[in-house]
Amino acid sequence: MQIIIKNPLEQFEILDLFSISTSLLGYRFVLTNLGLYIIIITVLSCCISIWITSENNKLLLHSYGSIVLESIYATILQMVRNQIGSYNEKYLSIIFTLFIFILFNNFTGMVPYAFTPTSHLVLTLSLSIAVFIGVTIIGFKIHKLTFFSLFIPTGTPLGLVPLLVAIETISYTARAISLGLRLGCNIIAG
Repeated sequence: MQIIIKNPLEQFEILDLFSISTSLLGYRFVLTNLGLYIIIITVLSCCISIWITSENNKLLLHSYGSIVLESIYATILQMVRNQIGSYNEKYLSIIFTLFIFILFNNFTGMVPYAFTPTSHLVLTLSLSIAVFIGVTIIGFKIHKLTFFSLFIPTGTPLGLVPLLVAIETISYTARAISLGLRLGCNIIAG
């Protein structure tokens, strides 16, 4: 049996795999290949992490997998400490989880003709916008109204404040969109 691919972009198509229609609510629930890959990658990454961390719990020497996982964790911990301070290590778990999720999704792109979920802007933009909204909420919770001082550089003349606030607001909002676009476009480009 020979598999023929007519178009190299076929691997990026989102296809319906399973569908359930409910007449009571009027909704149609669909499982696509994007959703299936996300579910598989999430379960696989959780299983691998649990397997690596519980494999040699009682031994002094760890396996290569646990050393790799601990090295990734230590690297992300150091980045969190450098970027947001050691007093904000409470956000390390969400940052580490996002990193592992994106890493495993990108690794599927290394498999020939595999579907890569991060090549779709719907996933990358939703992740970046969710993180953007979360960071903004945390910023308002911690800094209250002084959060707006982020949009006004120190020593700005009063006449330029409205213009700079508009420019900085656009820049702050565009950051969420650009991060999602860059990830998706880099994966699409290979």
